[in-house]
Amino acid sequence: MTGEELAQADAGDAPVTPPREAPDRRDGLGYVTHKRIELAIKVALATGRPLLLRGEPGSGKSSLAAHIARTKEWRYYEHVVTSRTQGRDLLWTYDHVRRLSDAQVRDSGTELRDQRYVTPGPLWWAFDPESATGEGGDQRVDPWHEVNRERKRHCAVVLIDEIDKADPDMPNSLLVPLGSNRFTVQETGQEVLKRTLVVEGEPGQHLVVITTNEERELPQAFLRRCVVLALKEPDQDRLVEIAKAHFTTETDEFTEADRDLAKELADALLKTRVHAKEKGLRPPSTAEFLDALRACKELSIDTGHPLWPELKRLTLLKPQQPEG
Repeated sequence: MTGEELAQADAGDAPVTPPREAPDRRDGLGYVTHKRIELAIKVALATGRPLLLRGEPGSGKSSLAAHIARTKEWRYYEHVVTSRTQGRDLLWTYDHVRRLSDAQVRDSGTELRDQRYVTPGPLWWAFDPESATGEGGDQRVDPWHEVNRERKRHCAVVLIDEIDKADPDMPNSLLVPLGSNRFTVQETGQEVLKRTLVVEGEPGQHLVVITTNEERELPQAFLRRCVVLALKEPDQDRLVEIAKAHFTTETDEFTEADRDLAKELADALLKTRVHAKEKGLRPPSTAEFLDALRACKELSIDTGHPLWPELKRLTLLKPQQPEG
């Protein structure tokens, strides 16, 4: 990557594929699905509705979209929502500042083309990559081209992550473009339609995955137009299965010792969750379970080790008040 590409990645405009040992996986590897999730995906595709994932932070909501895109070999896009995100940011943005600057320095008679100042958002790239690319001197590069280079052009997955971070009006602003599969770029008048192509007998499909941590209640009108799946807390067997998926690599196996350790940590996690809920504290998540397992493996610590209570505090309990 060039310095410019890295800067774009830091800004959330382009992906940086993490190595397999990265603590926060965003590439879809190591995800363990189950029948409820698979059915929810099929229902969302059949109805053409977004799939809204509810669940606690660290429950794997954000990883599912990348997993779907990877396993199906579909193009992938994502947008992490902040308090400043507007619905239009997912469709397109327009650089008014650059246009004003160009207008001030342009030669007399030089035409300013509004298309030059339009940047397609993730939904535009998913709906119609051809029009998002543009023509002639206005051509643009897919910000996720490194991921999507070898993937099916006629199918796409879009992740809208943590939509509850946005202003309450933002979800409702997406109802029309998501419901009608079209929108109009206000500054240019260009109409963008979702292209449904058939390639080698396979019809094009598009899936929008939206996540919420329930930090803010979503509008009822928005919820009515989504397929909603609440991710349940995994039991011990599923936690061990998740651990195996995350820690099995081309060079390292998930040994019986690893399995036994994962079972011990899963049991500790489940007990800690119960105690945390009883005290009104945030319960530890699956992501923290994986952190604890990674630390135990690297430091050769198990639940009977003298350092286990402190490691447990650091990875699972995470006291909210400073210790005296």
